[in-house]
Amino acid sequence: MPTKKKRDWKKYNEELVRRGELLFDPDFLSGWRGELASSNEGKEGARYRYPNCLMSMLAAIHVYLLPYRQLEGFVRVFAEHVDAVRGAVPDYSTIWWRVAKVKVDIDPSVDRAKDVTIAVDSTGIKVSNRGEWIRHKWAVKRGFVKFHVAVDVKTGKMLSVEVTDEGAPDGRMLEPLVQGAASRAGVKRVMGDGAYDSRANLRYLHDSGIEPVIRVRKNSSLKAMGCMPRKLVVQEQLADYDGWRRRHRYGSRWRVESAISSFKAAFGEHVTSVKWRYMVNELLLKASVYNMFLSARA
Repeated sequence: MPTKKKRDWKKYNEELVRRGELLFDPDFLSGWRGELASSNEGKEGARYRYPNCLMSMLAAIHVYLLPYRQLEGFVRVFAEHVDAVRGAVPDYSTIWWRVAKVKVDIDPSVDRAKDVTIAVDSTGIKVSNRGEWIRHKWAVKRGFVKFHVAVDVKTGKMLSVEVTDEGAPDGRMLEPLVQGAASRAGVKRVMGDGAYDSRANLRYLHDSGIEPVIRVRKNSSLKAMGCMPRKLVVQEQLADYDGWRRRHRYGSRWRVESAISSFKAAFGEHVTSVKWRYMVNELLLKASVYNMFLSARA
């Protein structure tokens, strides 16, 4: 019986400490004036007073740690010790307005020259933090948005993210997830559960030269019905499912489930934003910070 691998606690503790370092980006200290001049060039209306690099840092701190009002207090104390920020402390309304409009790239920092295997899945994110008692007492509908992700099964990083309303089927999001991941790395294999089993998806992966590792329904028909790639997958699974799992390493799909669990543990199960576009931006910011934390392991 194989022994369970012991965790290197010293290394793990150092990874957690590194997260604090990664949240702080000192670039704004040296590039404050230059970036402001560039941002304000040709701008109509009021001039920007704070550079985007500062707002990007505050955005990362906000989604992981501090609400906007506490974030203003953080900058206020920080400004007492840094000349570049002294006398230019943004209030929480300004921070909210700028952070909500930060352009986000989840930037998983993968080697574009290497082929990757991705696993896709989704989870629900609540649009409010109402407690269970309130929901039952007042019959308040607890809505949610769906957070769809494609994860590199080797590194656990999120290569592609899509946000939809709660009514969007998982299967329809496979193509945009794969396209998003393919823009960052060469995707050679896609893993997914039965929610992604459809002729359209199997045909798309086959035409794209990507190996499908998708679990099909147990009562699937052996007839092609216009999609020979799915017929071949159905035949292989129904003939010997356990063998199919081993040959295609379907068990590696746990990485996407682990990523979703870790994501919720780090950032919670709800969004604080109210408007749809800000909800999407908030989740993209969280995915970006999540990938940044994983990079601390390198």
